[in-house]
Amino acid sequence: MDQAEGLRNISNRKNFTKVIAITSGKGGVGKTNLISNIAFMLAKSGKRVLLMDADLGLGNVDILLGLAPKYNISHVLKGEKDLSDIIVNGPGGISIIPASSGIQKVTDLNEEEKLVLMEQFNSIDDEFDYFLIDTGAGISKNVTYFCVASQNIIVVATPEPTSITDAYALMKVLYKNYQEKKFNLIVNMANNQNDALQVYNTLTLVIDKYLGMEISLSYLGFIPVDNKFPQAVRKQKLISEIFPSGDTAKSFLKIVKKIEKFEVDMTSKGNIQFFWNKLINL
Repeated sequence: MDQAEGLRNISNRKNFTKVIAITSGKGGVGKTNLISNIAFMLAKSGKRVLLMDADLGLGNVDILLGLAPKYNISHVLKGEKDLSDIIVNGPGGISIIPASSGIQKVTDLNEEEKLVLMEQFNSIDDEFDYFLIDTGAGISKNVTYFCVASQNIIVVATPEPTSITDAYALMKVLYKNYQEKKFNLIVNMANNQNDALQVYNTLTLVIDKYLGMEISLSYLGFIPVDNKFPQAVRKQKLISEIFPSGDTAKSFLKIVKKIEKFEVDMTSKGNIQFFWNKLINL
């Protein structure tokens, strides 16, 4: 099958898997907690969600959710397990691919391991509506590769100056080195909407001044400072799960509604098949 025919066949499908990378310029911004709550809210609305812990060497999604997976992605690479064997069920029915401490970088994978991953992910291509990727923090190639291969990129920042600076640095690298021009922003740990919009406005002004007007930064919303977060973490539960009527859960719901409106551009960045093909080619 040639590439054109493959694209035509995929374009005729009714359901597409939306591949979204959620990333940050620095650690400590609550990214993993945030993506887990987004996955939970998407699943609660009836969507089939696959969450991949892509901080391959230091993943902690399973710890956050109180899971103890027996297998992880390394067992797939070794040919010991299929991808379906290592996927574990999380809160709300989300599916989770556990990370492995045995893999430090995607760029360290050999050709055989890359092909194994592509074949395994192709086998589950029709099973999910959303494929969410929790990348590591920073501007390493291990982070940028996952972002570039995804359909949509969500950057997480907080009102702290260092977080804003590092968020800009990440978008700058993705633009300068990989020609990425479309980003989405979630402001975490904001006192109120005004504080969050100040972060967005600051980033927009700096981007327009130094990178150019062709870059798009969309504001998805903010998650407020909430003293119930530590309580949920100690219980290894999600705040949206144990406090579903709280302001924080309502904020996640607003963001999820916007994420559900993300479009899929099958010509440049398709679904899971396209994701792994692009990741391997990078």
